[in-house]
Amino acid sequence: MSTSAVRVALVTGAAQGIGLSVALRLADDGLDVALNDIVAKSEQLQNVVSEIEAKGRRALAVPADVTSEEDVKSMVDRVVEELGGLDVMVANAGISLGKSFLETSVDEWERIMAVNVRGVMLSYKYAAVQMIKQGRGGRIIGACSTGGKQGYFNYSAYCTSKFAVRGLTQSTAQELRPYNITVNTYAPGVILTNLGEFIWMPLHIDVEVQFLVVTDHPDDAINGGPGSTAKKLAGLPPTTPHAPPEVVASIVSYIARPESYFITGQSIALNGGIYFD
Repeated sequence: MSTSAVRVALVTGAAQGIGLSVALRLADDGLDVALNDIVAKSEQLQNVVSEIEAKGRRALAVPADVTSEEDVKSMVDRVVEELGGLDVMVANAGISLGKSFLETSVDEWERIMAVNVRGVMLSYKYAAVQMIKQGRGGRIIGACSTGGKQGYFNYSAYCTSKFAVRGLTQSTAQELRPYNITVNTYAPGVILTNLGEFIWMPLHIDVEVQFLVVTDHPDDAINGGPGSTAKKLAGLPPTTPHAPPEVVASIVSYIARPESYFITGQSIALNGGIYFD
């Protein structure tokens, strides 16, 4: 992968949470960064653009629906046109459903698969097409989860989608190796972040997350502290370790670098030791 020019990254789900932290870290690492999220979060994206430009890097907001093939293709084309190429794709966008398997509807199941599996597949595909065309290799990084390595109570749809991401990553890593493109994922445990898009029903979450990205809830005070209500939903004790999104950004920072060329097909765990591979 060429290091003679400034590299360009595209981060999906970048308006807040893990995606925001990753985008800011890549800018600190010297990359120009394109930022994707849904159209409704365009104003948040523009705020992130301003933060990155204040760091002396170029930034571009590219709102799009990652479940739409046309949107993803157009998003990548625009990044290439305006920033000059694509060297790092971080397919971070995802949603979660904490709900009993017996109560999960087909529509809810399909929505999880559309965002978490099709959205990642499309991001991988069109990033790879562009990177192959450029001929200088690249880094493709996806959002897996501890829930992509082990099933969790009340998270059947989510865990299924993240197991799929891990399989996709292992397969595409083999196909793209001849082009010097690595494909890896990060697999967080409990990450505390303020996402602001919670749909709380009786212990029900529908938020942009990578396994448990949790925020304050009124019941946290009685359930054991920050994030405890969401941990309870997953059948985890309130003492389960948690961390801020910066720990994920630090892993992405490393596997996005040119010197990480010998790491591919991996789902890198960062979970405080709640699960061992």
